[in-house]
Amino acid sequence: MSHPHPELKAAPPLPDGGLRVTALGGLGEIGRNMTVFEHAGKLLIVDCGVLFPEENQPGVDVILPDFTSIRDRLDDVVAIVLTHGHEDHIGGVPYLLRERRDIPLVGSKLTLAFIEAKLKEHGIRPRTVRVREGDRRGFGPFDCEFVAVNHSIPDSLAVAIRTQAGMVLHTGDFKMDQFPLDDRITDLRAFARLGEEGVDLFLTDSTNAEVPGFTTSERELNPAIEQVMRTAPRRVIVSSFASHVHRIQQVLDAAHQHGRKVAFVGRSMVRNMGIARDLGYLKVPPNLIVNTKELEKLPDHKITLVCTGSQGEPMAALSRMANRDHQIRIGKGDTVLLASSLIPGNENAIYRVINGLTRWGANVVHKGNAKVHVSGHASAGELVYCYNIVKPRNVMPVHGEFRHLRANADLAIRTGVDPDRVVIAEDGVVVDLVDGRASITGKVPAGNVYVDGMEVGGATEASLKDRVTLAQEGVITVVAIVDADTGALAEAPDFLARGFVHDDTTFEPVIPVIEKTLATAAEEGVGDAHQLEQLVARAVANWAFRTHRRRPLIIPVIIDA
Repeated sequence: MSHPHPELKAAPPLPDGGLRVTALGGLGEIGRNMTVFEHAGKLLIVDCGVLFPEENQPGVDVILPDFTSIRDRLDDVVAIVLTHGHEDHIGGVPYLLRERRDIPLVGSKLTLAFIEAKLKEHGIRPRTVRVREGDRRGFGPFDCEFVAVNHSIPDSLAVAIRTQAGMVLHTGDFKMDQFPLDDRITDLRAFARLGEEGVDLFLTDSTNAEVPGFTTSERELNPAIEQVMRTAPRRVIVSSFASHVHRIQQVLDAAHQHGRKVAFVGRSMVRNMGIARDLGYLKVPPNLIVNTKELEKLPDHKITLVCTGSQGEPMAALSRMANRDHQIRIGKGDTVLLASSLIPGNENAIYRVINGLTRWGANVVHKGNAKVHVSGHASAGELVYCYNIVKPRNVMPVHGEFRHLRANADLAIRTGVDPDRVVIAEDGVVVDLVDGRASITGKVPAGNVYVDGMEVGGATEASLKDRVTLAQEGVITVVAIVDADTGALAEAPDFLARGFVHDDTTFEPVIPVIEKTLATAAEEGVGDAHQLEQLVARAVANWAFRTHRRRPLIIPVIIDA
């Protein structure tokens, strides 16, 4: 099993007839999936998603894949294939299209509708190519065949990419629900047919590779959702991803069955469900949907609200309800149904929301206490099935943290794939398929690119470190007026502190430290204000740590008297 090594260098030029595969996101993390395929001088991109920030990344809205390695080759990109419409697969597209607007976007009807609505907000009208399962289209030297797969959003596709170097089968996100709500199952017959033809490299979804057995069918959630609708004394507030059409379909059906009306709350939820309804993916019983005005006239036990925020996102409707910062006031007797997963890294935020809602008297029904969620990803049993059907020559696990990739690699090996042909890569690691063998040949830059408000890539690891310091340690501004000739203080310095515990006398002991620093600097002939500021900052920082065991951010301001 080949692992990436930290000492990897830039990859050599791709041998003629070879295929290069580089994941710029989605390996070693759950999110911002993006894979670049290079062959015969052209590039094909599969997915371009975003990752949501964790608590140690304050102020960041989303995290993008790093486009550095393809930026000077954007003209070589023949298409971006989108496997399905989740944010972690399409959220980065607007940022890539800003750099070259006319890259064709290839995807199914619902996926393209979701991305077009998103691009509209960015003022971009994309070139789109609509495909469906069974279609086969050429994009430059890449011959792409699309295969139906079942996932937690309708219209998901796997893609088989045929090139002179061999065939790659990329599953996208998938599972093998045998009784899906839309009766569109993962097309294992196509997987088998491609396997017969010969799959040289199999990229498989690793998210649930550690989970034994098979992922439960969506239909098994019906009883739990139905019970909530039947027994809830007052309103039912359901929180789900704004793209989880199947789950919301179940909620609508259960609400309708128990005589409740439904209102969608939250911009993305209203937008996406409108699209899904218009395109026929969401079947809405007549007169079921009401707007928020009509809600006020209805008795509580006739109301169901469907909103976003199932991951504890601070700005989403559910978190705001928990913080009493939303026009919908949660109260005693309300039932909140969290119909989604706990994405790794979001657990604390989600439990904080659950606690907040419970404090206001709500009964919170979630994955931990009821059967209200099934995963959208294949468990180990399904993955092994696929390996046995496809019989791939080389395997590269994708979509997952390192432990998931490793578990998926182990499954492939247990089904008989040669361990030397199972490649565990991480973001930025270059994998070349040459003469039927896949191997790691180098790496490209693939850091985190932070979107902060309107600023893309402006926030760096260093500025985030400053933010964390500000949050944990506070800040001290030191204003010193210095006599330019002697280097002595003209008057006592001013100290402005925030988030650093202090009183009127706290900073008195540091004044002699500053005087001594300035005196030494004067002796050494250092008169440059910027250099003096650095010296004073270091002296104050050392003092703060010695005496208070704190490491605040120090902002020195030196004024010549």
